[in-house]
Amino acid sequence: MITINTQSSIKINNIYFDPFKIKDDVHDAKAIFITHPHYDHFDKESIDKIINDKTVIIAPNDEEIIRKLNNYNLFIVKPNNEYEINSIKFKTIPAYNTNKPFHKKQYGWVGYLVYLNQTYYIMGDTDIIEESQHVKCDYLFIPIGGTYTMDYQEAARLTNIIKPKIVTPIHYGSIVGNKEDGVKFKELIDKNIKVDILLN
Repeated sequence: MITINTQSSIKINNIYFDPFKIKDDVHDAKAIFITHPHYDHFDKESIDKIINDKTVIIAPNDEEIIRKLNNYNLFIVKPNNEYEINSIKFKTIPAYNTNKPFHKKQYGWVGYLVYLNQTYYIMGDTDIIEESQHVKCDYLFIPIGGTYTMDYQEAARLTNIIKPKIVTPIHYGSIVGNKEDGVKFKELIDKNIKVDILLN
């Protein structure tokens, strides 16, 4: 079961990625993956609504994240590594801008390639980068809103390079980008790739 709350807030079964603006106290998270510390990806109020005693939080090495989650079950990761935590296998893929100042490569922020029943690639905030073009995945979550990440045209081009079975566009329609960007993105995707629009 996959749901998108808003922006890049993804839930796959009981695993959360960048929870943001979570409304209900559910405390059902097996794991929480944080890609970077920007407020729309690292929302402590949302984390507190989904966390429980067994939840592990996976995040890059960032001072703000470490300071705010000092008393939590926090596991720090670095780009280009493979891990297994709480029986979840995953790889960290770098996530950064190539022509914008918002997400610099030296920050060490990441996307995640997670091995569950399928392989899921949650990209984080990134542009088209060399590292992402070589990722093989079944299911791709890609930012398309522009300004801070790829726009829908760039995201479509990268999707067609990666060739997932299914792609879901994220990071548009609220803070950046328009609702129509998802439709425009879909029109540019190769016909053998299924586009699943989950942001409404």
